[in-house]
Amino acid sequence: MPSSHAQSIFFASVYAILSLIKSLGLNGVTVTIGVLGLAFSSYLSWLRISQRHHTISQVVVGAILGTICSILWFQSWYWFVLQAFLSFLWVRIIIVLGAVTCCVIFLLYVIKHWLMDGDED
Repeated sequence: MPSSHAQSIFFASVYAILSLIKSLGLNGVTVTIGVLGLAFSSYLSWLRISQRHHTISQVVVGAILGTICSILWFQSWYWFVLQAFLSFLWVRIIIVLGAVTCCVIFLLYVIKHWLMDGDED
């Protein structure tokens, strides 16, 4: 039911805004970038409606879920993981290796499907 596109767009946008505010503080620049980021996310999500891929309800629910998941994921780092990350080398190694593994698997997936799409021409 929810738009996974809207969910992922708002997850990434809200996470980037929260990270920016955490690192630079709340000021005119971060507020401006945040508003522009949310406006751009809204526009990209609205495109799903205008192209008749989703209904308004699906996009709104996706945006809400993406925002909530982003806030929870962002806060969970500071509530649970950061202290262990700073205290233990093995936690840093696991987190970095896990992130690199996910990125490599995603890259291989994209390349595989990109090459498969090229074979259909």
